[in-house]
Amino acid sequence: MLRNFVGATFRSSRNATNISNKRFYTPIQAAFRDPSSPFHIAPGAQGPAHEEDHGLGGETISAPDEARSELLKLGYDPTSFWEQPIVWGRIKWMVSLGEEMGGPEKAEAMLKGKGVSLILKSVSINYKRPVTYPDRLLIAHKPHFGPIQSASHTETGPSSSQVTPPTSDGPDAKAQKLAKTHFHVLAVAWSYKQRRIVTESDSVLVWYDYDKLAKCNPGEEARKVLERRMSLGRDTFEKEQQ
Repeated sequence: MLRNFVGATFRSSRNATNISNKRFYTPIQAAFRDPSSPFHIAPGAQGPAHEEDHGLGGETISAPDEARSELLKLGYDPTSFWEQPIVWGRIKWMVSLGEEMGGPEKAEAMLKGKGVSLILKSVSINYKRPVTYPDRLLIAHKPHFGPIQSASHTETGPSSSQVTPPTSDGPDAKAQKLAKTHFHVLAVAWSYKQRRIVTESDSVLVWYDYDKLAKCNPGEEARKVLERRMSLGRDTFEKEQQ
């Protein structure tokens, strides 16, 4: 399991990094200088404008076109081709936190693991019901004080009596305080076909200073943002019902 919430970040010593970079970049630089290489860049010329574009035979081919051509050449059925964006609901939610705390620049820094961001400490997943094709899922997240046993308010039977997370406007709000260095995030997947929660998870996220490589206290502003998010869903629902 990846512990790093924003992606796998490996930090080694400076000497080891320099050796690794030299071994990695030397063949690439040679390919750029070799006139017979499809990656050749003539002196004074510029490389592709985007990392996904490559100069082949003097022409620029996009990454999607290159992928399709190569897979056809390998004999893959073109009717099976499906372009799947990488999706990660927790990352999307983290970006929204960053934007609220400091705008797009803060969100970008959190994604790249610069300064104070988040790291995943633990996660538990409960697959409540099977999902069958075709269907669509709505993924949702909310922070809470933790810990909890179940996320669902929609189940009947034994699970309906399990503990649900307190919110900032609930009866236990005054007795609850966010920890200084971590918090819990509840996530659910709602099936449009089944009209109910089919999967739920609870995770612990730690505020982490990637410059110092240590957990940290993000400050009062970050805690205020989280506390607002705890009641945002209920507040929005009540406004929509008016």
